[in-house]
Amino acid sequence: MPVLAKAALQQALEQRSDWTIVDGQISKTYSLATFPFAIEFVRQIADAAEDVNHHPDIDIRYNKVTIALSTHDEKGITEKDFALADTIDQLFAAAQ
Repeated sequence: MPVLAKAALQQALEQRSDWTIVDGQISKTYSLATFPFAIEFVRQIADAAEDVNHHPDIDIRYNKVTIALSTHDEKGITEKDFALADTIDQLFAAAQ
């Protein structure tokens, strides 16, 4: 899967809420009600990531979960990253 060109990357970001580029990855921080809810959210992300064999970088700080995505094999951001980002957003919406 090819790395997205700058214009396509910008367009993909504009179609999603609160995703930004940080250090060559798309990134978003989610706030959950409690630490156990944050851990459950991460568990659901892990299951979804395993299903598509695409694994995000995850940072947990009490009730805040930061996700960073890039396609390491391609050395950049691809549609695969945005597809998983959309899945993660859906998981978060369902958790609310």
